[in-house]
Amino acid sequence: TDDRMDVFESSDNLMKELSLSTAVQILNSDIADKSGMFSIKGETLEQSGICKSERFANQPAAGNCSGFLIAPDKLVTAGHCITSVADCQNHKWVFDFANREEIVKTFSFSKDQVFTCTSIIERKKDVGAGADYAVVQLDRKVPGRSALKFRTGGKIADDAVLTVIGHPSGLPTKITAASDMRNNKNEAFFVMASDTYGGNSGSAVVDSRTGIVEGILVRGDTDYARTKDGCLS
Repeated sequence: TDDRMDVFESSDNLMKELSLSTAVQILNSDIADKSGMFSIKGETLEQSGICKSERFANQPAAGNCSGFLIAPDKLVTAGHCITSVADCQNHKWVFDFANREEIVKTFSFSKDQVFTCTSIIERKKDVGAGADYAVVQLDRKVPGRSALKFRTGGKIADDAVLTVIGHPSGLPTKITAASDMRNNKNEAFFVMASDTYGGNSGSAVVDSRTGIVEGILVRGDTDYARTKDGCLS
């Protein structure tokens, strides 16, 4: 079962609230600025080669990574999403790329929803140790949104049930619930069963009961395979 939901489809008010503090990373070249209003140039999943039978195939897929606020002007994402100052400068972080009331075909954003990365405060990517994160300084404070709270000590419970909030395949925000623990033996990371894709990298992984951030989505299995028709499914 694919547990991804558009925001308006979720009945979990806590997760819907947390989704307000999540953002998508989009290349500058894929965002048009017209007198202070921004629009996205991305293709739909189907236009980018995904089979039309796939869920959300007709939705725009503009993003390449996800992130979430940990302070009014600071954001966390996966370390492999921002590898250099150039990466930082060549992307925007966009809030509310989401179907909050209904499914829409086109999105527009005000300047209060679009932000620039000005510096990388801290970054680590160590495959051996399992670390993969970056803390990003935004160009200004993000109004009207709360920083997410995260666990600062101890270890995630073996029976934790988790929710992922982010942008699978670069799509508008998806709330992916019912993610069960698969392996909690490593001290640096845990493995869960979750319907996540490329684009979810940097997503907040939160305890479904408390809303506390337990981790950052950074890796997963293969997303798609090419079919005999030539599309990806």
